[in-house]
Amino acid sequence: MKALLGQLSDMDIRLLRVFISVVDSGGISAAEMELNIGRSTISRHLQTLEGRLGMVLCHRGRGGFSLTSEGKQIYDSAVRLVRSIEGFRNEVNDLHQSLKGHLVIAMFDMTTTNPDCKVNEAIRHYVERAPDISIEIHVVPVNEIEKGVIDGRYDIGIAPPTRRSESLEYMPLFGEKMALYCGKGHALFGRTDTISVQEILEQRYTGLTFSSPNMEHSNTLGLIKSAGASNQEGIMTLIRSGQYIGFLPEHFVEHMIGEEQIQKIQNPKFSYHCEFTSIHRKSPKPTRVVQQFIDALSHTMHP
Repeated sequence: MKALLGQLSDMDIRLLRVFISVVDSGGISAAEMELNIGRSTISRHLQTLEGRLGMVLCHRGRGGFSLTSEGKQIYDSAVRLVRSIEGFRNEVNDLHQSLKGHLVIAMFDMTTTNPDCKVNEAIRHYVERAPDISIEIHVVPVNEIEKGVIDGRYDIGIAPPTRRSESLEYMPLFGEKMALYCGKGHALFGRTDTISVQEILEQRYTGLTFSSPNMEHSNTLGLIKSAGASNQEGIMTLIRSGQYIGFLPEHFVEHMIGEEQIQKIQNPKFSYHCEFTSIHRKSPKPTRVVQQFIDALSHTMHP
């Protein structure tokens, strides 16, 4: 097997960045727009990288795109390497007292309709002070946010914490009220009386498929999941089918859809408050690029 390391050139870094983009995009065709280069060039870069490494990283062709076991390991290592390079650049910029670099934020979905979520305002203040910073936002599940912040893929996470990690710093930001809903055509739709616990538990329930406050509260209440989704929009779609009940943020429902299509189920026991926090690593100490955004969040949320 050939070894890539020994002399790691700028070309090697560029090839690894192409590989990361292809994986993140889900294939060569999908990566064209992101990389702004043609498929043939991307394929050639992947072949060159595989030659440098002496291993096959991915399967590509009519059967679709998929990583080999070696490709998965190289992808994880490449992400850590690129993030380390970004961290080094940010630290050098810190020494020059200039705010330049890349800030990666991970957020839970469907928070923008919450009037108490002022992340956009924090970004506005941040960019006014640091116009040369490049910002990237990823909308991912809660467990992926915490994991990604720990391993360095994301600089800041904004999400309801599940199992708090000793290696992360948490700062309260805002909250949202979650309520139980059904869609038009459901047996409970149109009911204005208080629905009994037993009758609610007899309905088909849909919930998020990963560890989250949604999963914790549904388990506590005794709801049995008949269908799942990876985000709130998927939950909304299942509820609107008229076949399932499920939890949604009240602000999201009020903003997106009227009472004629979806309706809150009347039972105060089946609602809960969800608290959102910002998340960042305790060690290494946040760079100025990251700390300035933490400060912007704190000032915006807690003036």
